[in-house]
Amino acid sequence: MPPRPTRAVLGLLPPALLFALITWQVAADGPLLRPDERLSRALVHPDRASELLADLGEVQVAVPVLVLVAGYVAWRGRAAGGERWWAPSLAALAVMVLVPLVVVPLKVWTDRPGTPAVPPATGYYPSGHTATAAVAYGAAALILLPWLRTVFARWLALATSALLVLAVSFGLVRRGYHWPLDVVASWCLCTVLLGALWLFLERERRARERLRTAAGRPCQTGAPRPSTRTTRTSDPSASRPYRGARKPQDTP
Repeated sequence: MPPRPTRAVLGLLPPALLFALITWQVAADGPLLRPDERLSRALVHPDRASELLADLGEVQVAVPVLVLVAGYVAWRGRAAGGERWWAPSLAALAVMVLVPLVVVPLKVWTDRPGTPAVPPATGYYPSGHTATAAVAYGAAALILLPWLRTVFARWLALATSALLVLAVSFGLVRRGYHWPLDVVASWCLCTVLLGALWLFLERERRARERLRTAAGRPCQTGAPRPSTRTTRTSDPSASRPYRGARKPQDTP
């Protein structure tokens, strides 16, 4: 069986391949777009609630959440005196920066038009709002996990992150801002990005554990340690007086 990091990397292949497949279909106007359009027509029902849910994926809403959590995690790490306390927060922010660097060129290249519910325009694939929400809320949960004391708190953080992403995704499709495949493709893309972040955080955690273990070991030197136990010699006179010896007489 391959080691755990290798299995994790292999686990990122399915979403990466699915993302490549959807991108190819969108760029080539493939047959997968027909059921996508039919599903969109069945789901679109613009209302105020769906619009508010979609707004949770705005950069002005999601990114500040990540920045606040990253600042808190960095502060906690520095206060605890941890090695490379800044690394988790910096990595999470770096993944957030990657989102527009990947999404914007894809929007320009695929040039996909929007749904009938929005004004005529292009550049809707993949969904930037979904990607922003997934990376911002997902990365915030991942870097916060080590500082949560209970299993319930950790599960609550992950569940809250997932619910926010699903809410944004539903709002975007329901409002007609995006086709369903635009959202699914962003899920796949962000699964790869967050998976890479998780692998980095795991490597940092193992490195800190090795440093703590090494710091707790006694210093090893080439010289032998002096013995702290009293050793007996083979000469009985060295350990006790000779039984036959006479006591010295008191002198007047």
